[in-house]
Amino acid sequence: MVTTGKKIVLLFIIFLIPATLFPQTGKILSKIYKSGELRVGTSGSQPPFSMKSKDGQLIGYEIELAALLTDAMNLKLKFVEKPFAELLPALKNGEVDVIMSGLSITPERNTNFTFAGPYIVSGKSILAKSKRLESLDEQYEINSTKISIAALKGSTSQSFVKRYAPDVKLVLTADYETAVQMILNDKVDIFVADYPICVLSILRHPDAGLATLEVPLTIEPIGLALKPEAFQLHNLLDNYLDALYISGVLENLEEEWFLDGSWLIRMP
Repeated sequence: MVTTGKKIVLLFIIFLIPATLFPQTGKILSKIYKSGELRVGTSGSQPPFSMKSKDGQLIGYEIELAALLTDAMNLKLKFVEKPFAELLPALKNGEVDVIMSGLSITPERNTNFTFAGPYIVSGKSILAKSKRLESLDEQYEINSTKISIAALKGSTSQSFVKRYAPDVKLVLTADYETAVQMILNDKVDIFVADYPICVLSILRHPDAGLATLEVPLTIEPIGLALKPEAFQLHNLLDNYLDALYISGVLENLEEEWFLDGSWLIRMP
């Protein structure tokens, strides 16, 4: 068992290791240290991973985690906001160094990118109005042309719907908030998304009669996406993520953003 005192000492030692002493032979890592900043791609619209507060500031689980990592690496943090579907192309084109945006680690994505982590595990769920779910259950099977389902464009939720309900009317959205509003306004029947998003939506709209599943439909590891050739950067990030896990910091972050809803008052 690692005591609190030992955790603090461990973090102190690891975070004081000069990051510039790590291998500089990798062109990507060398370029990052030459610039002095790490460019992190995020949608900024996937609560509780990332979102905008009332005053327009980026907040969320991954926002705090990115700040911890760049502090440890002695780098400045620069967020590059893009629609979710544009993040992986931005990484491929060199517009960002890494992606932290609730990105699931899948075999398909691993054919073109590598992933550091995972730093949290999520899973697919559904969000809908309780009465609408009851009505649909009585009238149709889930894979029906009479049912409309919203999903985030370019996400594993989109792939999930296409695989398990290919006959439904699939409506793709650029962000989660648009899909939630479509549920609230009865524009679609069901919203398929990561389990935390569904739970959060119920907390944010307590009087809307929303419902989700008690247990996620899938298990999906979430990590940082990098270019395949970013070997040294990948290794460096994995080392710091391991330190944050061992020290209990990742667990504290998860409790803060996924279990404790006190941050909801900062939302618009």
